[in-house]
Amino acid sequence: MFLNNHNLTIRSATNNDVGLLISWWNNGKVMAHAGFPNGLGITSEQVDKQINDSKDNVSELLIIELNKIPIGEMNYRLLNNGNLEIGIKICDFSKHNQGYGRILLSMLIKELFKRGFETIVLDTNLNNLQAQRLYEKLGFRKISIRRNAWKDQLGAPQSVIDYEMKQGELIDYSVL
Repeated sequence: MFLNNHNLTIRSATNNDVGLLISWWNNGKVMAHAGFPNGLGITSEQVDKQINDSKDNVSELLIIELNKIPIGEMNYRLLNNGNLEIGIKICDFSKHNQGYGRILLSMLIKELFKRGFETIVLDTNLNNLQAQRLYEKLGFRKISIRRNAWKDQLGAPQSVIDYEMKQGELIDYSVL
C-alpha cells in the first residue's frame, strides 16, 4: 500500500523497518495504552516474520510518515466474521494532538472501502477518551463495552469499547 496526502504518507512496512518497529514496540511508554507498559519484548525475527506474513491483501502492517520521516504505524486485518479490524499508533509523542490521526485514518478507511471491504471495526481502552472522541468524529459507532475484558502486562483489568463503521459512514477529514 502507498497512500499520500500532502506531507502525510501511509506505506507498507518493509524489512528495512524492523529496527524502527522494535524500538517502538519494545518501548513501554509507546505501548502502555495497549496494555504493555513494559513494551512487547519482541525480537527482530518476530517483527520480520510479521512484516513478511502481512502482505496478503487481507492484513498488512503499515508505516506512517510525516515529511518522509516515520512517526508511527497502522495495520489492518480481516477477521473470521468478515469484518476488517484496523489500528493506529502515532509513536512520536511530539506529533500527538495535531490532527494527523483523523487524516491518516480517513486515508486508510477510504482505501479499504475502495478495495471492497464493507465493515471496519476497532476497539480502544475505555480510559482512552481522546481515541474515543477521534473515532466518533470519524463516524464510528459504539457497538459494545467489554468490562474487564483482559488484564494488562501488570495484571490490571482493562475494559474496552468496540466500534464499527460501514461503507458510506466515514466523515472524511483527508479532504479538509
